[in-house]
Amino acid sequence: MNQNIQQIMAMAPVIPVMVIDNPDHAVPLARALVEGGLPVLEITLRTPAALAAIEQIRAALPEAVVGAGTVITPADMDKASDAGAAFIVSPGATTRLIDAAVERGVNFLPGVSSPSEAMVLLEKGFSRLKFFPAQAAGGIPMLKSIYGPLAQLTFCPTGGINLANAEQYLALPNVACVGGSWMAAPELVQQENWQEIKSRAQAASQLAQ
Repeated sequence: MNQNIQQIMAMAPVIPVMVIDNPDHAVPLARALVEGGLPVLEITLRTPAALAAIEQIRAALPEAVVGAGTVITPADMDKASDAGAAFIVSPGATTRLIDAAVERGVNFLPGVSSPSEAMVLLEKGFSRLKFFPAQAAGGIPMLKSIYGPLAQLTFCPTGGINLANAEQYLALPNVACVGGSWMAAPELVQQENWQEIKSRAQAASQLAQ
């Protein structure tokens, strides 16, 4: 997969944000989401199983575009890239992380919550950004306000997004997609209720992008 971050963000209206505790859940969970119409997957590096999950999903589902989330340090970035992550997502953007992304040439979706942070990244050549934590950081009104002076930026809002409000975010001119975890709620994963997860993915995939 050689898509750039702009192409990846355009592939589906929702990027599932996945926390995988049990390695045995990685592939069936990913398969349910992909078969439901969500081919772009973000595996957060919050658990010991995350890096192996990226490798397993890439091997089992070559049609999926698998990225790593909660990347905090350049070392995290290297581990995720070594595991085969097609893109890297961070909740924020430190100078070291930005420089590492530029140096390594990775598909990087850095997190911002303010215009100043967005402008720093724009200076570094990043115009595709994660808006996080979306709801807590001002939500739709904040993104509307940012659009005026910074219309060249495009966002993937994440944090507090669900089926009820996703469409309102997606209607904004500076939003390409949203990130969320409601399709793969922890209780559904623990129950191995892959059919319900697939159904939720199907509903999410039908949102207007």
